[in-house]
Amino acid sequence: MGVLAGHAALVTGAGRGIGRAVAELLGDEGVRVALVARSRDEVDEVAAAINGSGGHAIAVSADLADRGEIVRVMHEVGDTLGPIDLLVNNAAIVGPLGRFSAINIEDWDYANAINLLAPVRLSRALLPGMLDAGWGRIVNVTTGAVNNLKRDDGYNSYVATKAGLEGHTMNLAAELEGTGVTANAFRPGIVDTQMQTEIRSQDPNVIGAAFHRRFVERYEAGQLLTPDVPARDLVDLLRGERNGEIVSTKPPEPPKTP
Repeated sequence: MGVLAGHAALVTGAGRGIGRAVAELLGDEGVRVALVARSRDEVDEVAAAINGSGGHAIAVSADLADRGEIVRVMHEVGDTLGPIDLLVNNAAIVGPLGRFSAINIEDWDYANAINLLAPVRLSRALLPGMLDAGWGRIVNVTTGAVNNLKRDDGYNSYVATKAGLEGHTMNLAAELEGTGVTANAFRPGIVDTQMQTEIRSQDPNVIGAAFHRRFVERYEAGQLLTPDVPARDLVDLLRGERNGEIVSTKPPEPPKTP
């Protein structure tokens, strides 16, 4: 049992990648965990793994772009796990990919609903309970890409919504100062996830040859982190008192020369 034992967490995008790794670490620490993702099979598998290891997890399938689905999630999780005081907003989509002038704007709107509006709505739903208890942790997963944009980058919706999420997080954190509730943004680095695979699988002629090549070269050079690396940093952030920070995954140690 760790310092977070006895608390209850909601982790979105918990069926795979960073979300799954975070959920499993929290389960090992004695946290009751609600796993939320669109794919029922994936969250069922993660819940079974956590419960099989002696933890306590429930799986909830939901499309967080739908406000009604968020309300349902809040009721289902609250009725089963009780008050949630740890919120990890990890779910995100990278599309639509390609030049902004050519994308479907409805797809952009959907990305906004998942990447920005869902974290805001979940935070707003859970925050009153955290404030009443005098303790809570909100971590919003963002991206370092917002500070490292290149001319050929073809994921406008992703970087725009993640930049908005960071702005929301920093403003919220200022409001929460001294309450016992904290809000931080977390940049996980370049991680070997489904999102990276999706970008590499796209047609370079559609998303931009240079943009596509950059992702392929990083993968082939072995530069991607495994999800457990940023997950450990994120859970460490949940344990502490930091507030109003944009925290990045610690870079891997360079290999030692003989």
